[in-house]
Amino acid sequence: MRRITLWIASTVSALVLLFSYHTSTNATAATSVVAQGANGASGSTDSSGSTTDSSGTSSSDATGSTDSSGSTDSSSGSTDSSGSTATTPSSGAKAYTGDAVGTRYGDVQVEITVTDGKVTAAKVVQVPWNDHKDQEINSRAVPILNEEAVSTQSADIDMVSGATYTSEGYIGSLQSALDQANP
Repeated sequence: MRRITLWIASTVSALVLLFSYHTSTNATAATSVVAQGANGASGSTDSSGSTTDSSGTSSSDATGSTDSSGSTDSSSGSTDSSGSTATTPSSGAKAYTGDAVGTRYGDVQVEITVTDGKVTAAKVVQVPWNDHKDQEINSRAVPILNEEAVSTQSADIDMVSGATYTSEGYIGSLQSALDQANP
Protein backbone atom coordinates (compact mmCIF):
# COMPACT_ATOMS: atom_id res chain seq x y z
CA MET A 1 0.00 0.00 0.00
CA ARG A 2 2.87 2.39 0.80
CA ARG A 3 4.43 1.72 -2.59
CA ILE A 4 1.19 2.56 -4.41
CA THR A 5 0.75 5.78 -2.42
CA LEU A 6 4.37 6.79 -3.07
CA TRP A 7 4.02 5.97 -6.77
CA ILE A 8 0.80 8.04 -7.12
CA ALA A 9 2.33 11.00 -5.25
CA SER A 10 5.46 10.97 -7.39
CA THR A 11 3.44 10.64 -10.61
CA VAL A 12 1.20 13.57 -9.64
CA SER A 13 4.26 15.66 -8.72
CA ALA A 14 5.94 14.89 -12.01
CA LEU A 15 2.79 15.80 -13.97
CA VAL A 16 2.38 19.08 -12.07
CA LEU A 17 6.00 20.01 -12.79
CA LEU A 18 5.68 18.99 -16.42
CA PHE A 19 2.53 21.01 -17.10
CA SER A 20 3.69 24.07 -15.18
CA TYR A 21 6.92 24.42 -17.18
CA HIS A 22 6.78 27.49 -19.46
CA THR A 23 8.65 27.17 -22.73
CA SER A 24 8.35 30.87 -23.59
CA THR A 25 9.32 32.83 -20.53
CA ASN A 26 10.03 36.21 -22.10
CA ALA A 27 7.94 37.69 -24.94
CA THR A 28 10.37 40.58 -25.49
CA ALA A 29 13.16 38.15 -26.26
CA ALA A 30 11.02 36.62 -29.00
CA THR A 31 10.31 40.08 -30.39
CA SER A 32 14.01 40.92 -30.58
CA VAL A 33 14.70 37.65 -32.37
CA VAL A 34 11.94 38.52 -34.84
CA ALA A 35 13.45 41.95 -35.44
CA GLN A 36 16.80 40.38 -36.20
CA GLY A 37 15.86 37.61 -38.57
CA ALA A 38 12.30 37.05 -39.75
CA ASN A 39 11.83 37.63 -43.46
CA GLY A 40 8.90 39.98 -43.94
CA ALA A 41 7.24 39.01 -40.70
CA SER A 42 6.12 41.21 -37.88
CA GLY A 43 9.05 42.80 -36.13
CA SER A 44 11.16 43.16 -39.22
CA THR A 45 12.56 46.19 -40.95
CA ASP A 46 11.75 46.58 -44.63
CA SER A 47 13.82 48.30 -47.31
CA SER A 48 12.01 51.63 -46.89
CA GLY A 49 13.17 51.90 -43.27
CA SER A 50 9.75 51.16 -41.78
CA THR A 51 9.93 48.97 -38.69
CA THR A 52 7.00 46.91 -37.46
CA ASP A 53 6.86 45.49 -33.94
CA SER A 54 4.87 42.51 -32.70
CA SER A 55 1.80 44.64 -31.95
CA GLY A 56 1.51 45.63 -35.60
CA THR A 57 2.43 49.28 -35.17
CA SER A 58 5.24 50.74 -37.17
CA SER A 59 7.56 53.66 -37.19
CA SER A 60 8.84 55.05 -40.43
CA ASP A 61 11.16 57.49 -42.10
CA ALA A 62 10.13 59.99 -44.80
CA THR A 63 9.15 57.40 -47.40
CA GLY A 64 5.40 57.47 -46.88
CA SER A 65 5.25 54.23 -44.92
CA THR A 66 2.16 53.64 -42.84
CA ASP A 67 1.16 51.93 -39.63
CA SER A 68 -1.73 49.51 -39.26
CA SER A 69 -4.13 52.27 -38.18
CA GLY A 70 -3.88 53.87 -41.61
CA SER A 71 -2.05 57.05 -40.71
CA THR A 72 0.78 58.26 -42.89
CA ASP A 73 3.64 60.66 -42.47
CA SER A 74 3.77 64.01 -44.22
CA SER A 75 5.69 62.93 -47.30
CA SER A 76 4.53 61.10 -50.41
CA GLY A 77 1.74 58.83 -49.07
CA SER A 78 -2.02 59.12 -49.39
CA THR A 79 -4.62 57.46 -47.21
CA ASP A 80 -8.17 56.54 -48.19
CA SER A 81 -11.12 56.34 -45.80
CA SER A 82 -10.68 52.60 -45.18
CA GLY A 83 -7.29 53.16 -43.55
CA SER A 84 -5.36 51.50 -46.36
CA THR A 85 -2.53 53.42 -47.93
CA ALA A 86 -1.00 53.72 -51.36
CA THR A 87 2.53 55.08 -51.35
CA THR A 88 4.51 56.27 -54.32
CA PRO A 89 8.20 55.37 -54.23
CA SER A 90 10.50 57.24 -56.62
CA SER A 91 10.89 54.24 -58.99
CA GLY A 92 7.34 54.53 -60.37
CA ALA A 93 6.14 51.55 -58.36
CA LYS A 94 3.18 51.95 -56.04
CA ALA A 95 2.70 50.10 -52.77
CA TYR A 96 -0.80 49.14 -51.63
CA THR A 97 -1.50 47.92 -48.10
CA GLY A 98 -4.49 45.64 -47.75
CA ASP A 99 -6.90 45.65 -44.84
CA ALA A 100 -5.84 43.80 -41.70
CA VAL A 101 -7.79 40.53 -41.67
CA GLY A 102 -8.48 39.03 -38.26
CA THR A 103 -7.78 35.35 -37.79
CA ARG A 104 -8.14 33.04 -34.81
CA TYR A 105 -4.55 33.81 -33.76
CA GLY A 106 -4.21 37.48 -34.77
CA ASP A 107 -4.36 39.91 -37.66
CA VAL A 108 -2.71 39.37 -41.03
CA GLN A 109 -1.96 42.32 -43.30
CA VAL A 110 -0.25 42.31 -46.69
CA GLU A 111 1.44 45.03 -48.72
CA ILE A 112 2.00 44.65 -52.45
CA THR A 113 4.14 46.67 -54.81
CA VAL A 114 2.71 47.22 -58.28
CA THR A 115 4.85 48.36 -61.21
CA ASP A 116 3.32 48.87 -64.65
CA GLY A 117 0.15 47.03 -63.62
CA LYS A 118 1.98 43.93 -62.33
CA VAL A 119 2.55 42.81 -58.77
CA THR A 120 6.32 42.88 -58.36
CA ALA A 121 6.56 42.26 -54.63
CA ALA A 122 4.41 41.14 -51.74
CA LYS A 123 5.28 41.29 -48.07
CA VAL A 124 3.54 40.81 -44.76
CA VAL A 125 3.12 43.94 -42.69
CA GLN A 126 1.41 42.18 -39.80
CA VAL A 127 1.20 38.50 -38.89
CA PRO A 128 0.61 36.59 -35.63
CA TRP A 129 3.97 36.24 -33.87
CA ASN A 130 2.91 35.61 -30.26
CA ASP A 131 4.65 32.36 -29.40
CA HIS A 132 7.09 29.80 -30.74
CA LYS A 133 4.40 27.94 -32.68
CA ASP A 134 3.25 31.14 -34.47
CA GLN A 135 6.84 31.97 -35.30
CA GLU A 136 7.55 28.47 -36.61
CA ILE A 137 4.42 28.34 -38.78
CA ASN A 138 4.55 31.87 -40.13
CA SER A 139 8.30 31.95 -40.82
CA ARG A 140 7.70 28.97 -43.11
CA ALA A 141 4.37 30.06 -44.62
CA VAL A 142 4.91 33.78 -45.28
CA PRO A 143 7.72 33.43 -47.88
CA ILE A 144 5.67 30.82 -49.75
CA LEU A 145 2.57 33.04 -49.74
CA ASN A 146 4.60 36.07 -50.87
CA GLU A 147 6.07 34.09 -53.76
CA GLU A 148 2.66 32.73 -54.77
CA ALA A 149 1.13 36.23 -54.77
CA VAL A 150 3.78 37.54 -57.15
CA SER A 151 3.73 34.51 -59.43
CA THR A 152 -0.08 34.29 -59.79
CA GLN A 153 -0.73 38.05 -59.94
CA SER A 154 -3.99 37.45 -58.07
CA ALA A 155 -5.42 36.37 -54.72
CA ASP A 156 -6.18 32.94 -56.19
CA ILE A 157 -3.22 31.31 -54.46
CA ASP A 158 -2.76 27.94 -52.81
CA MET A 159 -3.01 27.76 -49.05
CA VAL A 160 0.04 26.58 -47.15
CA SER A 161 -0.48 23.26 -45.40
CA GLY A 162 -0.30 23.69 -41.65
CA ALA A 163 -0.89 27.45 -41.89
CA THR A 164 -4.59 27.52 -42.72
CA TYR A 165 -5.52 30.57 -40.64
CA THR A 166 -2.52 32.58 -41.81
CA SER A 167 -3.24 31.61 -45.42
CA GLU A 168 -6.89 32.65 -45.16
CA GLY A 169 -5.98 36.00 -43.60
CA TYR A 170 -3.22 36.55 -46.16
CA ILE A 171 -5.57 35.87 -49.09
CA GLY A 172 -8.19 38.26 -47.69
CA SER A 173 -5.69 41.08 -47.16
CA LEU A 174 -4.06 40.42 -50.53
CA GLN A 175 -7.44 40.70 -52.27
CA SER A 176 -8.03 44.01 -50.49
CA ALA A 177 -4.66 45.35 -51.70
CA LEU A 178 -5.35 44.11 -55.25
CA ASP A 179 -8.75 45.82 -55.21
CA GLN A 180 -7.02 49.10 -54.35
CA ALA A 181 -4.47 48.62 -57.11
CA ASN A 182 -7.15 47.86 -59.73
CA PRO A 183 -10.16 50.07 -58.92
